[in-house]
Amino acid sequence: MGLSLALDSARSALLATSSQIAASARNTAGANDPGYSRKVVSLVSGVGGTTVVVTRASDAALFMRRLAASSGAAERQALLDGITALSKTVGDTSDAGSPAARLGALNAALQAAANRPDDANLARAAVESARDLAASLNAAASAVEQVRSQADQGMADSVSRINDLLGQFETANRAVMRGTAAGQDISDSLDARDRILSQLSEEVGITVSDRSGGDMAIYTDSGVPLYERGARTVSFSPRAGFPSGTQGAAVMVDGVPVTGATSPMRIASGKLAGFATLRDETAVAYQGQLDAIAGALVDTFQEADTRAATDPAYVGPLAGLFTAGSGAALPASQTGLASRIALNAAVDPQAGGTVTLLRDGGMNGSAYRANPSMDASYSGRLRALTGGLSAARSFDPGPSLRETTTLAGFAADSAGWLEASRKAASTDADYQKTLLGRATEALSNVAGVNGDDETAQILQLQRSYTASAKILTMVDDLLKTLFAAVR
Repeated sequence: MGLSLALDSARSALLATSSQIAASARNTAGANDPGYSRKVVSLVSGVGGTTVVVTRASDAALFMRRLAASSGAAERQALLDGITALSKTVGDTSDAGSPAARLGALNAALQAAANRPDDANLARAAVESARDLAASLNAAASAVEQVRSQADQGMADSVSRINDLLGQFETANRAVMRGTAAGQDISDSLDARDRILSQLSEEVGITVSDRSGGDMAIYTDSGVPLYERGARTVSFSPRAGFPSGTQGAAVMVDGVPVTGATSPMRIASGKLAGFATLRDETAVAYQGQLDAIAGALVDTFQEADTRAATDPAYVGPLAGLFTAGSGAALPASQTGLASRIALNAAVDPQAGGTVTLLRDGGMNGSAYRANPSMDASYSGRLRALTGGLSAARSFDPGPSLRETTTLAGFAADSAGWLEASRKAASTDADYQKTLLGRATEALSNVAGVNGDDETAQILQLQRSYTASAKILTMVDDLLKTLFAAVR
């Protein structure tokens, strides 16, 4: 009876040690895999004998914290990249190519021309400054449209990746459920499922819910089901372009919009949320500010009809130095004006225009001439234009920058708003990256693999295995001796 007990003990020890050695080898192989969780072997005694059970080190709370940090970091980075693209392309008040700087140059050129109204070269310089300002607004508007288009395409790519990951998750989740039902080792399947969740969290903020039988459900951070007994369909229709005033499509999950101001369950994190905020809010706000600058320019430089209002030929004010891009009519709306504003061909020397019309007026005909006698020393209109630039007016491009100030002040505030938005996004992105790093480190300390520890453990297990093998050899020798004595 004593030899039989010793034999069973030695066999159990060998079984446990060999399983632990195999687990340590798996751990060592997965030490550099951030999605790998340390495997732990334990023996469970039962009626049918001793069973080897392989589990994995994990911490559900830390894992969920890391998923949330991953979503937050991805959302902030997507927004920061877009705002950085805007700031680099448009510039700020210190950039000679920015609308604010071009506006300052135009004001200086107009003042110089007003001081020497008889100097055609100074008038030409003012016209060229106006051309540069219009071109700067056109370029800025184009940059905003490009950023919105890129964000829209980023949303399309994110939706495609989400659908692909949900399909992968369904396969991994079924493997966990089958393994759980069969009582098999599902530790690797759980790792595969967690890897997919980590990738999915970068695209959209998620929460998960464990269910019986190893099943798991996934919801957006706003509560919309993404996976519940099966993958839900995430759909999106990208646009070809984004001129001012254009609204992008919402991302739908089983018909429920999860992006956009009208969404009842709007997502708050992940790349998808960052791209949506950039496309629908930040870029739209800046686009409105550029349109407001263009609208103020057209209004400031308009020409007045000198005919009496009762005159049948009276038309009313028309566009002067700056037009809305086609015709002389004043624009009914400032929407999209930054992309359309142009230099009036009547004063453009490159189009055969006359630069002295800037001094005299009359770009829309003699009825709009402020200097009927064509006096070369007349400076009244030029001084009125510089006064118009320095006059305070009400700007209402949207809630982000609604104020009463001069045109130059508004342009500077607009550039400052963009830089403040970029700085805030950068600070938030750095914070979220730090949070993600801390959460990843904390989870790694609990569930990760330490290569040195595993190597030391393997050496100890090998000694234990050798001792168990010696016990088996000893029992074998004793049994041989016993059988020889019996014979």
